[in-house]
Amino acid sequence: MQSSTGRARLRGGGSESAVGHHDGHDAAPVDVRFDDPWYDALASGWGELDGTGGVAPVGSAAREEGRGAADVYVEVQRSAAFQEVRRRYRRFVIPGVAVFFSWYVGYVVTATTAPGLMARPVVGAVNVAMLAGLGQFLTTFLFTWAYVRHARLRRDRAALDLRWDTQELTRELVGGER
Repeated sequence: MQSSTGRARLRGGGSESAVGHHDGHDAAPVDVRFDDPWYDALASGWGELDGTGGVAPVGSAAREEGRGAADVYVEVQRSAAFQEVRRRYRRFVIPGVAVFFSWYVGYVVTATTAPGLMARPVVGAVNVAMLAGLGQFLTTFLFTWAYVRHARLRRDRAALDLRWDTQELTRELVGGER
């Protein structure tokens, strides 16, 4: 199997040099089959030429139905499952960004309009501005953690199911070959 760069893929983490055995002999390149349907697949409309200068058709099923991969993606985008994934994403991200942006703007505005408040000492040499600045870093990490957790618990499984369903539908267009 060849990569998109035209070089053969080898066993051992995808390196492009021969992998030696423990006894010092060089191993020959080994064909490796990757089962991920997204791996090295051509995008819709990026097929090879058919020899006459035209683009080769996607597959016999696609020609018979007059249906292409773009139609599959539009169908998936319109599905209730896809809309649910997008709704869950928006319900988390829009309020989160609003809160985070307000906190950031509040910090900047307070630092410029109330320097006396920001210079007020809290403990020793630590003042309000230092605590608020460190709070910016802390809330960045907390927001990132919350986003990843939300994605893992509420969106990743549904998105992965959509991905595989989409690949099955597009694979049917080309007659099940890979």
